[in-house]
Parts: sequence; C-alpha cells; structure tokens
Amino acid sequence: MKEHELNMVSEETENFRVLIVDDEHYFAQALGRAIERQGMTADLAYSAAEALDLADNRHYNVILLDHKLPDDDGIRIIPLLLSRQLRTSIVMMTAFETIPNAIQAIRQGAEDYLVKQTTVKPIIEKILKLQRMERVREGIEGWEEHKREGLLGKSSNLLHVMDKIRKVASSPETTVLLSGESGVGKEVAAMQLHRQSVPAGTPFIPVDCVALPHNLVESLLFGHEKGAFTGADRTTEGAFVQAGKGTIFLDEIGEMSLDLQGKLLRVLESRKCQRVGSVQQQDIKARIVAATNRDLKEWVDQGRFRFDLYQRLSVFPIHIPPLRERQEDILALAEHFLYFVSRKLGRAPQPFSKEVHDLLMQYDYPGNVRELKNVIERAVIMAEGESIGVHHFPERMLRRISGEGVQGDSFQRVPVSFIPGIDTLETFEKKMIIYALKQAKGVKTEAARQLGISRFQLIRRLEKYELNDNGD
Repeated sequence: MKEHELNMVSEETENFRVLIVDDEHYFAQALGRAIERQGMTADLAYSAAEALDLADNRHYNVILLDHKLPDDDGIRIIPLLLSRQLRTSIVMMTAFETIPNAIQAIRQGAEDYLVKQTTVKPIIEKILKLQRMERVREGIEGWEEHKREGLLGKSSNLLHVMDKIRKVASSPETTVLLSGESGVGKEVAAMQLHRQSVPAGTPFIPVDCVALPHNLVESLLFGHEKGAFTGADRTTEGAFVQAGKGTIFLDEIGEMSLDLQGKLLRVLESRKCQRVGSVQQQDIKARIVAATNRDLKEWVDQGRFRFDLYQRLSVFPIHIPPLRERQEDILALAEHFLYFVSRKLGRAPQPFSKEVHDLLMQYDYPGNVRELKNVIERAVIMAEGESIGVHHFPERMLRRISGEGVQGDSFQRVPVSFIPGIDTLETFEKKMIIYALKQAKGVKTEAARQLGISRFQLIRRLEKYELNDNGD
C-alpha cells in the first residue's frame, strides 16, 4: 500500500485516541503513522480478541474496524466494543463495498462504512471530521441527563413551548415540526414530547438527515426485502417500522434531497411505507417529528424544499426561541450545567462570582444552549480556586460583549510617563490598572473607559492580579 503524505491541519488533537483493528499489519502500521502525524495517538490490534482487550482498559474516540478478522467477524463485535466504550465512533473498513454489509454495520452501531484504498487519506479525513463532531457533540453526563429531564427554564417564551408540547402530546398521530437555530434544544424538545406521548420504553429513533448515506438511505428508512439487491440475504425493517408506536425524529429535515422528500411525502400522506424490493405496504404507527434550523418557507420559494411536504410537516409547528430571547433561563441553565459537569469531574461545584453572572447575562450566545454548556464545562475545568471567575471563560465572550477585536486590549488613554518602577509588561499593566481605578474612585466602568478596554476585560485583569475595586 502506498502511504499518502497528508498536509491537513487538525485542531485540539491532544488526547484524541484511535484504535485500528486490522490483521493486515502493514496497512494498520501505515495508517497508525498517518494518524500520529495529525497529533493523535493510535493503538493497533490485529484480532478481535486484542481489540476487545484494549477496549476494556482504555478509552478510544474512534475505532477503525476491519470487516474480516482472523478470529471473528468485524460486524459481530461492534456491539461488544460499544458495550465497553461509553463514547466512541466506530468506522467499518472493508476491501470490497457491499450494501448489505454496510447496512448491517450501521444498524449494529457503526458511524460509517469505508472501503480501503491504496491511500489512507479518506480514512484520515473521516477521523478528522469525527473529531470536529465530537467537540460539539452533547457528550457529558450532565447533557444526557438534561435531555432526559427535558427543557429547563421559566421564561415566558419557553413556557409557551412547553405548553404546546403538552397539548400536542395527546394527539399521537399529529406530525410536529420543530424549528429554531442550531443548539437551542430541538432534540431535547422532541424527547420531551415523546415521553409525554407514549409509555416508558417505547422507541425513540433519531435520524440525522445530514448524515444519511445516499446509497443506503431508502434501506435505512424503509427497510429492504431479501433478494432486493446483491447480497441482501435477509429481510430488514427500516427506521419507520422499527419505531413502532414510538417516535421517529427526523433531524435537519431541510437537508433532505428533493427525491427523498417525495418519498417521505407519500409515507406521511398514506401512513404506510414499502420495503425496497417489496410490493407490500406496512402501516406506520409512529409519531413523526421533524426539526430544522432553516427557514423552510424561504427554501420552498427557492425550490429547495417541496411545498406540499412543508405543508404536511407543519401541521403543528413549534418554534424554539434562541437563548438570547430567554434571558430568565440563562442562570438556571448555567447552574444546571455547573452541577453536572462538576459531578462528572468528581468535584464539589464552585460558585460563580457576581461578575460571571453579569457576563453570562450580557452575552448573546450565537451557539445557544449548546454553547452555554460548552463554556461552563471549560470554566469548571479551568477553575482551581474557591470560585469561578470571568478569567475562566473564553476571551471571545468578552470581546463580543464589548464589540471589540483583539486589538481592543490596549491601554492608550492613560499617560504612562509618571509611572516608575516598570520592569515587565505585567508590572506595567498592573500599575496602569491601579492608577485608572484610583482616578475613577473605584468605578470599574469609568476605569475601563480610561484604559480603553471593556468592563469585563478589566474584571478579568482584576481577578488575574487579585486586585479589588480600589486597586489594592
């Protein structure tokens, strides 16, 4: 196999670990070297037994799994690996592409199915994509419990959403369309609707319309008949039938192709679906909930989304407002994430300082609830003292509030010629801050104005240098 020298740059690769399971030693070693050139760690296993042993003792972000192993079938051990790894993505590798094997691997829990080639570049690109996804994936225990608990907050906007969910829960055949920006909690709302609609234990099946493999989409959604295509050695049910009397959640419905939109419309209108290769139709008993961060009305006007499907999906629309329009919910959510992240790390929750409360309330959260969760997690990890301060939060939050760029951290408005004893940049900065506070009689807003920075940037530096409002 010819190795391909990759020039791709990945971010935050430290501590990202990949397990390669393949009995072709040369291929596995070459792939491992390519992965480590990206700054990640690669472990090798040449059999299913070795892979399971490693998975028992170490966490892997991604597992690259060969289809054919000397002591077992790769597809068969997918559930065994997943049972040992709470958070991992499995990518199936094979020398030959067969649709039934791909479908079976994905149904067993694999993230994707790749064909081994003479270059490792496509596999590395897939790993980097999974790595980027993991950084935004709701992975910590607190977020999973938050999803199980449902939407949290007391704002009038959110209470209006909850009231709509409560009302439509009593009508299990009504199709619901959830709309809202990325990160507002559309899947959380869908799960809350599901729990209020059906008995505990009834299936909730999420389908990411962005990630649906084009050549497998019909089989995954509607199932296929034995003999429908080469290698289809058994009849398999699709997601719509597997959902039973539960809920099928079609996330990012706006990304679905026009061809598939037509097939979905027929399913919604008839409440029946047909397996690939079959002439018989099956009844659909599940509630269908769709979600989008797009303006589907605008996409209809542009010819990118079918008008008749939009009409059918939006029988009961629910719009989830962005976090910036739910200010009463921000601190409650922040405390919620603080508790669960601290528990995950085995720490006692540290209180937020008053300045942190101000920061959290003034920021506009372009990433919504997901972004709030991420910055709280970062702050908990960074904090080492008795409380969590502004300096534990990303600088971009301060810049966004002040409307400044990076160059906003300049101290050009205070004369410096009278300041003696300057020996380092930190000494200079600290003395400038002390002088400005004295001049402003402890009023932080005025001192920040004199320094040419935002109030929150000043607070960050006060915490850094352990100064009070009077500069002492």
